[in-house]
Amino acid sequence: MFSGIVEEAARVVALEREGGNLHLTLSCSFARELGVDQSVAHNGVCLTVTEANEDGTYRVTAIEETLRRSNLGDLAVGDLVNVERCMVMNGRLDGHIVQGHVDCTAVCTAIEQVDGSAYFKFEYSVPREMMRQGYVTVEKGSVTVNGVSLTVCDSQEASFRVAIIPYTMEHTNFCKIKVGSRVNLEFDIIGKYIARISAI
Repeated sequence: MFSGIVEEAARVVALEREGGNLHLTLSCSFARELGVDQSVAHNGVCLTVTEANEDGTYRVTAIEETLRRSNLGDLAVGDLVNVERCMVMNGRLDGHIVQGHVDCTAVCTAIEQVDGSAYFKFEYSVPREMMRQGYVTVEKGSVTVNGVSLTVCDSQEASFRVAIIPYTMEHTNFCKIKVGSRVNLEFDIIGKYIARISAI
């Protein structure tokens, strides 16, 4: 479980395809603190550490299903990836409850600079049956974009906007998102449970 408070943007050092799997090697400041079998969110995708190296890099593997549902397959060497280690259960929940299970991807369709911050608009497509199961956003609710816990504004049936402050822009890969970029979405798990219970 995660909180959507990204620790930093790790850099992709190497990519290796093996069948339907993609092995990713990344570098970040806490890589030497990681151990094999530890969970780390990558652009919001929970992956298991398979190697922790002394050179400050670590390795994870994304399976074909993960690549199909997320933007991890779009990565190239040198790209930035938002990373977060799993929550410490006796700590504060600064973001919201994030599972690390990406629901779908969205495309950035507009970026507007407003008084020092930036509004990003994202559009996504999910079947209406999934919408009825809570795969939607709500005004002032929570959504995870590339692993970042954010507050929704301008919620529409298949789009929403989020406001990104300078700190978030500098410390996550939002600094690299432009119109046309594909991002990972995880909708609020509480909303999914409420939608499912309401349908019973």
